[in-house]
Amino acid sequence: MNRPHLTIAALLFSFSLPAVLDGQVRRPARPQPKKAAAKKSVSNKPPSAPRYSQGFVRERFDPRRDPNADLAAAIRKAAAERKRIILDVGGEWCGWCVHMDKFFYQRPELDRIRLNNFVWVKVNMSPENENRAFLSKYPPIDGYPHLFVLESDGTLLLSQGTDEFEIGDTYDPAAFEAFFAKWAPPGR
Repeated sequence: MNRPHLTIAALLFSFSLPAVLDGQVRRPARPQPKKAAAKKSVSNKPPSAPRYSQGFVRERFDPRRDPNADLAAAIRKAAAERKRIILDVGGEWCGWCVHMDKFFYQRPELDRIRLNNFVWVKVNMSPENENRAFLSKYPPIDGYPHLFVLESDGTLLLSQGTDEFEIGDTYDPAAFEAFFAKWAPPGR
């Protein structure tokens, strides 16, 4: 009876036998464990100003974030810096949400006005986490992105859809500038 698997095994053994007899057994190199990628810690700190010198970097809508903790941190920061708060509700699935980040990045002066007057807090709304309990404290949302302007103590001042800022396939810088001027903290 022909047993090719035994013949192959015998052949392989015959090539390795001299090495075993010489005491030079060579085992295949063990695969080295891959270095674990540094985990980004999920911070409850509100976002900081973009780093224009490093290219376009944006904070993402993260379903793992706790919007209650983010808002609490924003309230502390807004009070200390005499700013108001804007909750930016959206998700990574929302093209206009992602576009808004790039829109501000491409207009550094408008972005400075935004960040000098408001603590910007992203609130995720996606199938992974709709943040229903948190968002139930605010008026219903008709579309995304959606902005809630809050006083520095967290009191709701305005519920604002962003469709009013759209012009063609982007946002109108003048409309955002007027919005920021109108809702900036008094005395600024």
